[in-house]
Amino acid sequence: MSFTIVVEQVANGLLVGSYYITLALGLSLIFGIGGVINLAHGAFYALGAYLAYEVQRVAGFGPALIISPLLVALLGMAFEVAFLRRLYRGDPLLGLLFTFGLAMVGEQAIRIIWGTTGLPFNIPPALGGFVSAGDFIYSRYRLFALVVTALAVAGIWLALEKTRYGMIVRAGTRDPEMVRACGISLRPVLTAVFGAGVALAGMAGVLSAPLAGVQPAMGTDIGTAAFVVVVIGGLGSFWGPILAGLLVGVLRSLTVLFWPPAAEAAMYALMVLVLLVRPRGLLGEHWEQFE
Repeated sequence: MSFTIVVEQVANGLLVGSYYITLALGLSLIFGIGGVINLAHGAFYALGAYLAYEVQRVAGFGPALIISPLLVALLGMAFEVAFLRRLYRGDPLLGLLFTFGLAMVGEQAIRIIWGTTGLPFNIPPALGGFVSAGDFIYSRYRLFALVVTALAVAGIWLALEKTRYGMIVRAGTRDPEMVRACGISLRPVLTAVFGAGVALAGMAGVLSAPLAGVQPAMGTDIGTAAFVVVVIGGLGSFWGPILAGLLVGVLRSLTVLFWPPAAEAAMYALMVLVLLVRPRGLLGEHWEQFE
Protein backbone atom coordinates (compact mmCIF):
# COMPACT_ATOMS: atom_id res chain seq x y z
CA MET A 1 0.00 0.00 0.00
CA SER A 2 1.51 3.31 -1.09
CA PHE A 3 1.97 6.38 1.10
CA THR A 4 -0.08 8.42 -1.40
CA ILE A 5 -3.15 6.25 -0.80
CA VAL A 6 -2.83 6.76 2.95
CA VAL A 7 -2.56 10.53 2.47
CA GLU A 8 -5.65 10.51 0.24
CA GLN A 9 -7.58 8.60 2.90
CA VAL A 10 -6.49 11.08 5.55
CA ALA A 11 -7.67 13.93 3.30
CA ASN A 12 -11.02 12.17 2.81
CA GLY A 13 -11.22 11.71 6.57
CA LEU A 14 -10.67 15.43 7.07
CA LEU A 15 -13.57 16.10 4.69
CA VAL A 16 -15.90 13.78 6.60
CA GLY A 17 -14.62 15.35 9.79
CA SER A 18 -15.51 18.79 8.45
CA TYR A 19 -19.16 17.71 8.18
CA TYR A 20 -19.00 16.37 11.73
CA ILE A 21 -17.45 19.62 12.93
CA THR A 22 -20.14 21.88 11.51
CA LEU A 23 -22.89 19.67 12.93
CA ALA A 24 -21.25 19.07 16.30
CA LEU A 25 -20.22 22.70 16.77
CA GLY A 26 -23.82 23.80 16.35
CA LEU A 27 -24.97 21.15 18.83
CA SER A 28 -22.33 22.20 21.33
CA LEU A 29 -23.19 25.91 21.08
CA ILE A 30 -26.91 25.23 21.59
CA PHE A 31 -26.24 22.96 24.56
CA GLY A 32 -23.65 25.29 26.06
CA ILE A 33 -26.04 28.21 26.58
CA GLY A 34 -29.43 26.49 26.70
CA GLY A 35 -28.71 23.03 28.09
CA VAL A 36 -30.78 21.59 25.23
CA ILE A 37 -29.62 18.49 23.37
CA ASN A 38 -31.12 19.07 19.93
CA LEU A 39 -32.04 15.66 18.53
CA ALA A 40 -33.52 17.37 15.46
CA HIS A 41 -30.10 18.52 14.28
CA GLY A 42 -29.92 15.81 11.63
CA ALA A 43 -33.30 16.88 10.25
CA PHE A 44 -32.02 20.46 9.82
CA TYR A 45 -28.98 19.01 8.03
CA ALA A 46 -31.25 17.17 5.58
CA LEU A 47 -33.49 20.22 5.16
CA GLY A 48 -30.45 22.31 4.25
CA ALA A 49 -29.61 19.88 1.45
CA TYR A 50 -33.18 19.83 0.10
CA LEU A 51 -33.55 23.61 0.18
CA ALA A 52 -30.20 23.91 -1.61
CA TYR A 53 -31.48 21.49 -4.23
CA GLU A 54 -34.38 23.84 -4.95
CA VAL A 55 -32.35 27.06 -4.85
CA GLN A 56 -29.52 25.79 -7.08
CA ARG A 57 -32.01 24.85 -9.79
CA VAL A 58 -32.89 28.54 -10.09
CA ALA A 59 -29.84 30.49 -8.92
CA GLY A 60 -26.91 28.08 -8.96
CA PHE A 61 -24.82 26.45 -6.27
CA GLY A 62 -23.17 29.60 -4.88
CA PRO A 63 -26.40 31.33 -3.85
CA ALA A 64 -27.75 27.99 -2.58
CA LEU A 65 -24.79 27.67 -0.21
CA ILE A 66 -25.75 31.03 1.33
CA ILE A 67 -29.54 31.06 1.08
CA SER A 68 -30.25 27.51 2.28
CA PRO A 69 -28.48 27.82 5.68
CA LEU A 70 -30.17 31.19 6.21
CA LEU A 71 -33.59 29.67 5.57
CA VAL A 72 -32.78 26.79 7.93
CA ALA A 73 -31.68 29.32 10.57
CA LEU A 74 -34.95 31.27 10.27
CA LEU A 75 -37.00 28.09 10.58
CA GLY A 76 -34.95 26.94 13.56
CA MET A 77 -35.37 30.27 15.33
CA ALA A 78 -39.11 30.15 14.71
CA PHE A 79 -39.31 26.71 16.34
CA GLU A 80 -37.17 27.90 19.25
CA VAL A 81 -39.38 30.93 19.91
CA ALA A 82 -42.68 29.10 19.43
CA PHE A 83 -41.93 25.82 21.22
CA LEU A 84 -38.52 25.24 22.80
CA ARG A 85 -38.55 28.49 24.77
CA ARG A 86 -41.47 27.17 26.80
CA LEU A 87 -39.50 24.10 27.91
CA TYR A 88 -36.37 25.71 29.35
CA ARG A 89 -37.69 25.93 32.90
CA GLY A 90 -39.04 22.38 32.89
CA ASP A 91 -37.44 18.98 33.07
CA PRO A 92 -34.53 18.77 30.56
CA LEU A 93 -36.09 15.54 29.34
CA LEU A 94 -38.94 17.59 27.84
CA GLY A 95 -36.59 19.36 25.45
CA LEU A 96 -35.01 16.05 24.52
CA LEU A 97 -38.39 14.48 23.76
CA PHE A 98 -39.59 17.53 21.83
CA THR A 99 -36.55 17.65 19.56
CA PHE A 100 -36.80 13.90 19.03
CA GLY A 101 -40.39 14.33 17.90
CA LEU A 102 -39.37 17.30 15.75
CA ALA A 103 -36.76 15.13 14.06
CA MET A 104 -39.37 12.50 13.20
CA VAL A 105 -41.82 15.11 11.93
CA GLY A 106 -39.10 16.81 9.89
CA GLU A 107 -38.05 13.63 8.12
CA GLN A 108 -41.63 12.70 7.30
CA ALA A 109 -42.34 16.24 6.06
CA ILE A 110 -39.39 15.90 3.69
CA ARG A 111 -40.81 12.62 2.39
CA ILE A 112 -44.22 14.24 1.82
CA ILE A 113 -42.83 17.31 0.04
CA TRP A 114 -39.97 15.83 -2.00
CA GLY A 115 -40.85 12.14 -2.15
CA THR A 116 -39.25 9.02 -0.70
CA THR A 117 -36.57 8.54 -3.34
CA GLY A 118 -33.27 10.37 -3.53
CA LEU A 119 -32.70 13.42 -5.72
CA PRO A 120 -29.67 14.05 -7.95
CA PHE A 121 -27.35 16.86 -6.91
CA ASN A 122 -24.38 17.26 -9.22
CA ILE A 123 -21.06 18.85 -8.37
CA PRO A 124 -21.03 22.43 -9.74
CA PRO A 125 -19.12 22.53 -13.06
CA ALA A 126 -16.84 25.30 -11.79
CA LEU A 127 -15.70 23.03 -8.94
CA GLY A 128 -15.28 19.88 -11.00
CA GLY A 129 -11.97 18.23 -11.75
CA PHE A 130 -8.94 17.66 -9.57
CA VAL A 131 -5.90 19.36 -8.11
CA SER A 132 -2.59 17.56 -7.91
CA ALA A 133 0.67 17.84 -5.98
CA GLY A 134 3.09 15.25 -7.26
CA ASP A 135 1.44 11.85 -6.95
CA PHE A 136 -1.31 13.25 -4.71
CA ILE A 137 -4.57 13.94 -6.56
CA TYR A 138 -7.61 15.41 -4.84
CA SER A 139 -11.08 16.54 -5.90
CA ARG A 140 -11.39 20.29 -6.33
CA TYR A 141 -14.89 20.22 -4.81
CA ARG A 142 -13.68 18.34 -1.71
CA LEU A 143 -10.97 20.93 -1.23
CA PHE A 144 -13.59 23.67 -1.61
CA ALA A 145 -15.75 22.03 1.10
CA LEU A 146 -12.78 21.93 3.47
CA VAL A 147 -12.03 25.61 2.89
CA VAL A 148 -15.68 26.65 3.41
CA THR A 149 -15.81 24.72 6.67
CA ALA A 150 -12.59 26.31 7.88
CA LEU A 151 -13.94 29.78 7.05
CA ALA A 152 -17.23 29.05 8.84
CA VAL A 153 -15.43 27.87 11.97
CA ALA A 154 -13.16 30.93 11.88
CA GLY A 155 -16.20 33.19 11.50
CA ILE A 156 -17.96 31.63 14.48
CA TRP A 157 -14.79 31.93 16.58
CA LEU A 158 -14.34 35.59 15.67
CA ALA A 159 -18.00 36.30 16.46
CA LEU A 160 -17.67 34.66 19.88
CA GLU A 161 -14.30 36.11 20.82
CA LYS A 162 -14.21 39.55 19.21
CA THR A 163 -17.75 40.91 19.43
CA ARG A 164 -19.89 42.17 22.29
CA TYR A 165 -22.62 39.71 21.38
CA GLY A 166 -20.11 36.88 21.52
CA MET A 167 -19.00 38.02 24.96
CA ILE A 168 -22.61 37.80 26.16
CA VAL A 169 -22.91 34.28 24.70
CA ARG A 170 -19.74 33.13 26.46
CA ALA A 171 -20.80 34.73 29.73
CA GLY A 172 -24.26 33.20 29.44
CA THR A 173 -22.71 29.78 28.96
CA ARG A 174 -20.65 30.03 32.14
CA ASP A 175 -22.78 32.16 34.48
CA PRO A 176 -26.30 33.05 33.27
CA GLU A 177 -27.25 34.46 36.70
CA MET A 178 -24.51 37.07 36.42
CA VAL A 179 -25.64 38.02 32.93
CA ARG A 180 -29.23 38.50 34.10
CA ALA A 181 -28.01 40.53 37.07
CA CYS A 182 -26.40 42.91 34.56
CA GLY A 183 -29.83 43.48 33.02
CA ILE A 184 -29.19 41.46 29.87
CA SER A 185 -31.90 39.09 28.65
CA LEU A 186 -30.57 35.76 27.41
CA ARG A 187 -33.71 34.81 25.50
CA PRO A 188 -32.86 36.64 22.24
CA VAL A 189 -29.26 35.47 22.64
CA LEU A 190 -30.36 31.86 22.85
CA THR A 191 -32.63 32.31 19.84
CA ALA A 192 -29.70 33.66 17.81
CA VAL A 193 -27.40 30.85 18.99
CA PHE A 194 -30.02 28.26 18.08
CA GLY A 195 -30.35 29.82 14.63
CA ALA A 196 -26.58 29.84 14.14
CA GLY A 197 -26.34 26.23 15.28
CA VAL A 198 -28.94 24.89 12.87
CA ALA A 199 -27.53 27.11 10.10
CA LEU A 200 -24.23 25.24 10.49
CA ALA A 201 -26.16 21.98 10.17
CA GLY A 202 -27.86 23.27 7.02
CA MET A 203 -24.51 24.34 5.56
CA ALA A 204 -23.10 20.86 6.19
CA GLY A 205 -26.10 19.42 4.34
CA VAL A 206 -25.47 21.69 1.35
CA LEU A 207 -21.77 20.80 1.18
CA SER A 208 -22.39 17.07 1.45
CA ALA A 209 -25.23 16.95 -1.10
CA PRO A 210 -23.07 16.84 -4.29
CA LEU A 211 -21.01 13.97 -2.86
CA ALA A 212 -23.48 11.92 -0.83
CA GLY A 213 -26.70 12.73 -2.68
CA VAL A 214 -29.98 13.99 -1.24
CA GLN A 215 -32.42 11.59 0.39
CA PRO A 216 -34.90 11.83 3.32
CA ALA A 217 -32.94 9.79 5.89
CA MET A 218 -29.59 11.45 5.18
CA GLY A 219 -29.60 13.23 8.52
CA THR A 220 -30.08 10.11 10.65
CA ASP A 221 -26.66 8.49 10.34
CA ILE A 222 -24.62 11.67 10.35
CA GLY A 223 -26.72 13.03 13.20
CA THR A 224 -25.72 10.05 15.32
CA ALA A 225 -22.07 10.57 14.39
CA ALA A 226 -22.34 14.26 15.31
CA PHE A 227 -23.56 13.35 18.80
CA VAL A 228 -20.62 10.98 19.18
CA VAL A 229 -18.28 13.80 18.17
CA VAL A 230 -19.86 16.18 20.70
CA VAL A 231 -19.53 13.62 23.48
CA ILE A 232 -15.89 12.98 22.60
CA GLY A 233 -15.06 16.67 22.31
CA GLY A 234 -17.08 17.80 25.30
CA LEU A 235 -20.56 19.28 25.58
CA GLY A 236 -20.51 23.07 25.65
CA SER A 237 -16.96 23.32 24.32
CA PHE A 238 -15.98 25.22 21.16
CA TRP A 239 -12.67 23.58 20.28
CA GLY A 240 -13.69 20.14 21.58
CA PRO A 241 -16.02 19.27 18.68
CA ILE A 242 -13.44 20.59 16.19
CA LEU A 243 -10.71 18.35 17.57
CA ALA A 244 -13.07 15.39 17.95
CA GLY A 245 -14.53 15.84 14.45
CA LEU A 246 -11.08 15.67 12.88
CA LEU A 247 -10.12 12.67 15.01
CA VAL A 248 -13.30 10.74 14.22
CA GLY A 249 -13.19 11.57 10.50
CA VAL A 250 -9.58 10.47 10.08
CA LEU A 251 -10.08 7.41 12.30
CA ARG A 252 -13.05 6.20 10.26
CA SER A 253 -11.28 6.85 6.98
CA LEU A 254 -8.13 4.97 8.00
CA THR A 255 -10.18 2.13 9.46
CA VAL A 256 -11.97 1.79 6.12
CA LEU A 257 -8.55 1.45 4.51
CA PHE A 258 -7.03 -1.06 6.91
CA TRP A 259 -10.03 -2.88 8.46
CA PRO A 260 -13.33 -2.00 6.70
CA PRO A 261 -15.72 -4.06 8.91
CA ALA A 262 -14.68 -2.03 11.96
CA ALA A 263 -15.09 1.42 10.38
CA GLU A 264 -18.47 2.13 11.97
CA ALA A 265 -17.50 0.74 15.35
CA ALA A 266 -14.22 2.66 15.57
CA MET A 267 -15.79 5.99 16.54
CA TYR A 268 -17.94 4.35 19.22
CA ALA A 269 -14.90 2.61 20.64
CA LEU A 270 -13.11 5.97 20.77
CA MET A 271 -16.11 7.52 22.53
CA VAL A 272 -16.15 4.78 25.19
CA LEU A 273 -12.40 5.18 25.73
CA VAL A 274 -12.66 8.96 26.13
CA LEU A 275 -15.62 8.69 28.53
CA LEU A 276 -13.73 6.19 30.69
CA VAL A 277 -10.71 8.47 30.93
CA ARG A 278 -12.42 11.89 30.88
CA PRO A 279 -16.23 11.80 31.29
CA ARG A 280 -16.63 15.47 30.28
CA GLY A 281 -14.93 14.83 26.94
CA LEU A 282 -11.55 15.96 25.68
CA LEU A 283 -12.15 19.68 26.19
CA GLY A 284 -15.46 19.64 28.06
CA GLU A 285 -16.29 22.65 30.20
CA HIS A 286 -18.52 23.31 33.17
CA TRP A 287 -21.89 24.68 32.07
CA GLU A 288 -24.97 26.24 33.65
CA GLN A 289 -28.46 25.52 32.37
CA PHE A 290 -30.38 28.53 31.05
CA GLU A 291 -33.59 29.31 32.91
